[in-house]
Amino acid sequence: MTITDIGEDFVFTRIVKAPRTRVWRAFSEADQLAQWWGPKGAAIRVLAHDFRPSGMFHYAMDFQPGHPIYGRFIYGLIDAPTRLEYASGFSDANGGLTRAPFPQLEDRFPLELHNVVTFEENDGVTTVTARSSPVNATRVERETFIGMFDSMRGGFSGTFDKLDAYLASQ
Repeated sequence: MTITDIGEDFVFTRIVKAPRTRVWRAFSEADQLAQWWGPKGAAIRVLAHDFRPSGMFHYAMDFQPGHPIYGRFIYGLIDAPTRLEYASGFSDANGGLTRAPFPQLEDRFPLELHNVVTFEENDGVTTVTARSSPVNATRVERETFIGMFDSMRGGFSGTFDKLDAYLASQ
């Protein structure tokens, strides 16, 4: 298969029916992240949240009791309320970076992703654009990442559906 002109960045854009400052708080406050972050069907437990450059958001996704999947963000640039950058990856229970815990991905998915999320408001509605790209990935990891764009788009859609529902309930 030949892939041309799509680049290596995954880009997801969603219009959220809430003011930018409200959406920003949902992305930046631990108690709010716990209510909506992650794929549909997963309960999120916030294990650590230090919202500052070099700080960590460490969480557990519970799909099945007793089998958590851990993830983490290491925050970079924080330019409230317009831009958020962080490195993300799967982690162990202590927050150490680990490979994706899915046998079908083995060592094929990038260990870490660089993420840039922007927030643009127009008339009380916020356009959120999330861009992810592999960090120090091998050719196989980049190809696997690109090959997962449809799956990732579905996952982000579910996550943002949860964000919409959470914001509507407030």
